Amino acid sequence: MPRGIVYEEIDEYIDGLANRGDAALKTVEKQGIDEGWPIVGPAKRILELGTAIGYSGTWLARALVDGGELTTVEHSADTAAIARRNFEKTGVASKVKILVGKAQTVVRDLKGPFDLIFNDIDKAGYPDVLEPCIERVRVGGLLVTDNVLWSGDVARKSRSAETAAIRTYNERLAKDPRMIATIVPLRDGVSIASKIRD
Repeated sequence: MPRGIVYEEIDEYIDGLANRGDAALKTVEKQGIDEGWPIVGPAKRILELGTAIGYSGTWLARALVDGGELTTVEHSADTAAIARRNFEKTGVASKVKILVGKAQTVVRDLKGPFDLIFNDIDKAGYPDVLEPCIERVRVGGLLVTDNVLWSGDVARKSRSAETAAIRTYNERLAKDPRMIATIVPLRDGVSIASKIRD
């Protein structure tokens, strides 16, 4: 029987396929550049909405090209302080700028474009950040959003305020002509949307 919305063994299988990066991958990247193969280059500017303790931010910062920057927004000053310490521990603090405040407000003051935006704030805020995120991701860039299936509640009739907000976000993103979006049923649902035009 499934546990949550995805079988645990499927979750583990997909996670086992995830690239953890190493020196060998850099060699392949160099080959791709030298021989003209189309490869996805590393990001220069990433925006994360919802820092929490800095775990996902560390992975994002490690994906940056040299000189790149992760801007991450955390509502709680106390939580941002924990994240700052963790960024120091993981060796990425020099690449990370933490902004404290409500993402729905802070994002409107940021200048794009960003190569990647990762949205994982309180779910009720999802609709309010959608338009500012679309405006600030570059053409060809990605808007990635976590928890878009919300334990499957998005498909059920009775809905919490959070579920209704996620449904609104998903529906608006799916209909936006500037974006091509899909939902990957991994863990609690991940939306991956590519911007195809301004």
